[in-house]
Amino acid sequence: MLDVIDLNTMMALAAVAMLAGFFDAIAGGGGLITLPALFIAGIPPVAAIATNKFQAAAATISATIAFARKGQIEWRSGFPMALMSLLGGGFGALSISLIPKSALEFLVPILLILVAIYFVLAPKLNNEERHAKISSFLFTAMIAPLIGFYDGVFGPGVGSFFMIACVLLLGQGIVRAMANTKLLNASSNIGALFVFILTGHIIFTVAIAMAIGAFIGAQLGARCAVKFGPKLIKPLLISICGLMAVKLLLDPDNPLRVYISTHIA
Repeated sequence: MLDVIDLNTMMALAAVAMLAGFFDAIAGGGGLITLPALFIAGIPPVAAIATNKFQAAAATISATIAFARKGQIEWRSGFPMALMSLLGGGFGALSISLIPKSALEFLVPILLILVAIYFVLAPKLNNEERHAKISSFLFTAMIAPLIGFYDGVFGPGVGSFFMIACVLLLGQGIVRAMANTKLLNASSNIGALFVFILTGHIIFTVAIAMAIGAFIGAQLGARCAVKFGPKLIKPLLISICGLMAVKLLLDPDNPLRVYISTHIA
C-alpha cells in the first residue's frame, strides 16, 4: 500500500471526486469516474476499492442531507429500509470472497442496459406517484438488503438499481425515488465501509481529501436534481447506465464479453 501521495495527486483526486459526487447525486455511477482515477494514481486494487467506498459514502451522505433539507425524504418509512440496506452492505462486504465475481461481472452489464432501456421507454417519467407493485414491508425485508448486499460485494450500478426499484416496485415519482435512493445507497455504503475500516485497507489521507470533494459535488448535484427534476435526472440516468455497461464490457476478461466473443461473434 502506498504510504505517501503527493499534494498534486491528492488535489487532482479530490477534484475528480467532486465531479463524480455531482453526477452520483443525480444519476449514480460516480465510481465509474473515481475508481479508475485511483488506479491511475497507482493505488493497489484492494486499497483503491476500500478508499473509493469511503468517498462514495461521503457523496451519498451529502446527497441524502441535501434531499432531506428539501423535505424529499420520508424518514418514517425510509429508516427501516435504510437499516436493512446497511446490514446488506455489511454482509456483502464480509462475503466478498465467497461470491463468484465472474457471475456478477456477467450479469451487471445486462441489468444496467435493461435499466437504461426501461427509462428510455417509460412513458411520462415524472414526479407523479404510481400504484405500488409490492408493499413497503416486502421492499424493506427483501429488496433493500438484497441491493445493499450487492453494493458490499461489487457495487457498480447500485444507485441505478435502487432507483429502478423505487420507481417500478414502489411507484414513486422520480425525484422522490432519487431522494430515497440516496438514503438507501448511503446506508449500504456505510455498512460496507465499516467492514473495510476493520480490514485496514483504506488510505485515509486520500479518502478524506476525496470525501471532501465528493461531499461538495453531491450537494450541488442534489440541488440540481431537485430544481430540474425529470428533465435532468432521466437523460443522465440513461447515460450513466449505458456508460457503466460499456465500461464493464471494455474489460477483455469480462465473462459476458468473453461469452459474446465465443458464442456470437
